[in-house]
Amino acid sequence: MNKLQGQIIEIETSGNISIVSVTVNEKVKLKAIVIETPSTAPYLKVGATIAMLFKETEVVMGTDAQHAISLQNKISGTIKHIEKGTLLSKIIMESSAGEIIALISTNAVNQLHLKVGMNAMAMVKLNEVMISEI
Repeated sequence: MNKLQGQIIEIETSGNISIVSVTVNEKVKLKAIVIETPSTAPYLKVGATIAMLFKETEVVMGTDAQHAISLQNKISGTIKHIEKGTLLSKIIMESSAGEIIALISTNAVNQLHLKVGMNAMAMVKLNEVMISEI
């Protein structure tokens, strides 16, 4: 499980759903969609320090090339380690937010020509990010 710590900088609410924007550091800002609001979850307040968690299987890897896509959670970094398996490969990427681990198909690693030392982009859909109090 990937776990990053940050501070809530904005909360947008509609009905029972909120999009929570979090700054991990000056380079990394992430968003999570939660079925809570500041009135139903007291920890949802601007300035609160929270943890953002997401599974390794929910990380999409790409090269550092700019593509027009809808994924808003993008973390750039450098590939530190690749553990290739027959079907799946574990990618460890070092970023300004810390280590990000992705579990993707070995076929995708080969198609993208991912290599240790290469710049890459880890991306996570906002509905795949969980938040928790610290």
